[in-house]
Amino acid sequence: MTKKVSIGIIQMEAKLGDVEFNLQKAVKFIKQAASQGSDIVCLPELFSTGYHLAYLKEKTNELGLKYFQQSVEILRQAAKENNVYVIAPIVEQRELAGVAYNSAFVFDREGNIVGSFAKAHLWALERFYFKEGSEFPVFDTDFGKIGIAICYDAGFPEVSRSLCLQGANIIFVPSAWRIEDEDMWDLNLPQRALENVLFTVGVNSVGDQHGLHLFGKSKVCNPRGQIIKELPKDKESVEVVEIDLEDIRKYRTEISYLRDRKPFMYHLLTEK
Repeated sequence: MTKKVSIGIIQMEAKLGDVEFNLQKAVKFIKQAASQGSDIVCLPELFSTGYHLAYLKEKTNELGLKYFQQSVEILRQAAKENNVYVIAPIVEQRELAGVAYNSAFVFDREGNIVGSFAKAHLWALERFYFKEGSEFPVFDTDFGKIGIAICYDAGFPEVSRSLCLQGANIIFVPSAWRIEDEDMWDLNLPQRALENVLFTVGVNSVGDQHGLHLFGKSKVCNPRGQIIKELPKDKESVEVVEIDLEDIRKYRTEISYLRDRKPFMYHLLTEK
């Protein structure tokens, strides 16, 4: 298992409601990130439909479900052609027809579906259009285990801790984070990295459309909670950041948060 990993961050502005346009744009950006040496690339939350539930309303899940199979095939092909892992947050249909999840798929270098994560903590209007997820899976890659927390999920320490305890070395946070909560974005990502002594990668959308301002500032945080790369504010950008997973072992010898946990004292966390 290699220790150094190149992460491609796709900070993208979606065209609201135009799935085919957004997919083609994403494919172009995946190719660009792969050409710069990415091992894994991550797109923002609901990039294929665009994120604006107050504006798109039920069109978000209607379009997502209509284009679900086509989206999966295009993304599978993009992963395979570019020999990269792809984290692609799209509307997902699972076992029940017509029931939509706000999910993120993981595709491997051969274009196979490794799995998907459905957002567990639905924010604001999302609860009217999506079914919440109930599991926090980790996904195996050729450079180790990764986890995903979508946007609002990152505000709940229990999510990242659950992924950490299952062996995740990197937690990706694809998001559509609004400008009003920029301070929380800047705090949550470094804190989730520090308290679990691992890497976090926040991938935010950009765009100021119909009253919703998504501001970017995607970032990579190291296991000490330091921001080692931050993308521009309010600007589309594709960046590749190399991290060294050996830093996790190094910092875990210095920072004792995981070693000194006392789970037997945390019973209040599971009581209503």
